[in-house]
Amino acid sequence: MKLSELLDLCRMEMAAAGCDAPREAEILVSALAGVPRSRLFLERDREAGDLSGALRSWIARRAGGEPVQYILGAWEFYGREFLLTRDTLIPRPETEGLVERVLGALRQRGREDGLLLDVGTGSGAIAVTLAAELPRARVAAVALSAEALRVAGKNARRHGVADRVFLLRGDAYSALKNGNRFDVVVSNPPYLTEGEWGSLPAEVRDFEPPGALLAGADGLSVLRVLVAEAGLHLVPGGELWCEIGDMQGEAVKRLPSGPLRVVGVFPDLAGRDRAACWKKEC
Repeated sequence: MKLSELLDLCRMEMAAAGCDAPREAEILVSALAGVPRSRLFLERDREAGDLSGALRSWIARRAGGEPVQYILGAWEFYGREFLLTRDTLIPRPETEGLVERVLGALRQRGREDGLLLDVGTGSGAIAVTLAAELPRARVAAVALSAEALRVAGKNARRHGVADRVFLLRGDAYSALKNGNRFDVVVSNPPYLTEGEWGSLPAEVRDFEPPGALLAGADGLSVLRVLVAEAGLHLVPGGELWCEIGDMQGEAVKRLPSGPLRVVGVFPDLAGRDRAACWKKEC
């Protein structure tokens, strides 16, 4: 079977299954055939073998609502491919923006060799990216899920930073030893409210880990802990960076922060509140 025939089959079967998405058809065929998506049309006459059975299995999963990212078992984040399971959130562009801001802050402060902490690391996308972009930095990556930590470890090895990414199991700061101090604490914590849960797309609600998404009635239960205790784990001048919900900016600014002051709330590319930063003054 040629690549062009496989792609035509995928489009036809997806349409018949009620998930007519040409872009997703290209993504599935590209991954299944091991051909970069950018070369599918250039190599349309290439023989791909009989992959129809595997393709139909994937299409059936997609028709059942499973996100493409979980079907593939990997997704791109900040220019690198990260392994995923249903124990880890799917990395999203909004979180790439958070990483970009953290990198900028560290470079501006001349702390590219610093000690960093990623709370709730999931697949390790944030921790591994920071370690890869900052070759002299060391990153502690904390998660409560043992399976998520296993995936994060695989991704650290995959991208050659396992010697500088230290995996710790615990909730928030509980895995840290007394005296640990970091130049930056970063987190993409749960921030959805219970009221928002029912309005989420089914592919998020039914497949992504609820514990990584939900944060109580106001969506701030986890962030409240991260902010309140960050002062114990930051060096003087250190910063806490967190992803937040797009309607949480004003509430986030009012969170009790101890020795930290709010630096600001920052928008994503769509202009919505998406990241917040606090700084430890002394």
